[in-house]
Amino acid sequence: MPAAISAAIPFHPPLGLVRWRALHASAALAVLVAFASHAGGARAANFTVAFTDGQGKPLVDAVAMLEPAGGKGAVKPLADVEVSQAKRQFNPRITVITTGTKVTFPNFDTVRHQVYSFSPIKTFELKLYAAGPGAPITFDKPGVAVLGCNIHDTMAAWILVTDTPLFALSAASGKAQIESVPAGNYKLRVWHAGLNGPEPASVTVTVGAANAEQAVRLAVTLEP
Repeated sequence: MPAAISAAIPFHPPLGLVRWRALHASAALAVLVAFASHAGGARAANFTVAFTDGQGKPLVDAVAMLEPAGGKGAVKPLADVEVSQAKRQFNPRITVITTGTKVTFPNFDTVRHQVYSFSPIKTFELKLYAAGPGAPITFDKPGVAVLGCNIHDTMAAWILVTDTPLFALSAASGKAQIESVPAGNYKLRVWHAGLNGPEPASVTVTVGAANAEQAVRLAVTLEP
C-alpha cells in the first residue's frame, strides 16, 4: 500500500472577499479616526470664579463672563426671561441675558407699577399697569440697564446684556460656575452692581480639559 501523502494546500481567498476585507478595515479605521477627532474637539470643562469683596468675604450676585480671545463667538437670544414685580420689589434684582433677548415685566402686586430705564443701552418706559405680563422689551445692545419704578423709588434692578453665552452669576458662596467651556483662551470679564466706577479690566485665562477655578476680589463700595 502506498504511503499516505500529507501536505498543506495554500488557501487563496476569492478576489471579492479580499476587497470586502480591505473595505471593511478602511471603514473601521475611518470610524475610529472620526470618533477620536470628535472626542478631542468636544473637550469641555467647568470654569469657576470665586468672588470675594474687599474684606475677603464671599460676594453674591457678581457676574463672570468668558469671551473668546480671538473675537466674539456666536450668541443666541435667551427664551422666557422675566423680571417680575412682587411686594414692591423687582425679582430677580440681577439678570444676565445675551444680546437680542426679550424680557417681560409681569406685575404680581395689587398696586400699579411704571417700569423704566434711562440707561444708554436701552431707554424705555412701561406706562402704569396692574396685573399682567406687560409688553416685552428687546435688549439689543450689550451693557448694563438699570431699572426703576416711577411710582416706588426704592425699587431697583439691573439687567446685564452680554455678547457671550458663557456667563454665570455668583451664589451666596461667592462662586460663579460657567459650565461646559470648550478648551481655549478667553478674556475673563467681571461685573457687580455695587462697583463704584467702570468695569474692571479683563484678564486672559486658559481653559483646558480639567475643571479650573480662579479667585477674583472686587472692591464693592456701593450698596446695590
